[in-house]
Amino acid sequence: MQTERRRHLSTAEERRETVLRTAIGAFASRGYFGTTTTEVAKAAGISQAYVYRLFPNKESLFAAVVEHCFVRVRESLEGGAAEAKGSSPEAVLSSMGDAYARLISDNDLLLVQLHAQAAAVSVPAIRDAVRAGYARTVEYVRGASGGDDRQVQEFFAVGMLCHLVVSMEAQEVDAPWTRTLTAGIRHY
Repeated sequence: MQTERRRHLSTAEERRETVLRTAIGAFASRGYFGTTTTEVAKAAGISQAYVYRLFPNKESLFAAVVEHCFVRVRESLEGGAAEAKGSSPEAVLSSMGDAYARLISDNDLLLVQLHAQAAAVSVPAIRDAVRAGYARTVEYVRGASGGDDRQVQEFFAVGMLCHLVVSMEAQEVDAPWTRTLTAGIRHY
């Protein structure tokens, strides 16, 4: 009986992961407000009822997607910190910034982040998920880099500018305003 139970829990956890991966693509293309749980269920190859067994409502599903994206960001930053060509805050932050720039070349992850920030304005559960994700990420960056408040703030400010540059494909436009915004910004 216990073996069967473990197997069932493992299967549910695997399904949960499948739903999260599928939901990233669905929410990336249509946002929180434009995506239905029916669409996520169909893309994952399961029933909508099963989605609701895994996640009590659309808010909790999207909050889990946001959390999943923050986990991917953390993994990327950890990889960047490990590859730093020195131990100074500047070297570590630069390497983490490069790793993050590579990560957001995955448009689905970038779009979920942008949609999450937009939905956070009016959906408290999503706001909480975004706040919690940023809280953990800021503290990780501070600890891993040894940077001071200004350096950490600048790291995140440049990251937000990277979002803008990548989302509007600024590198495709040769104009003074795009050269100003993209100067020194890495994007892939």
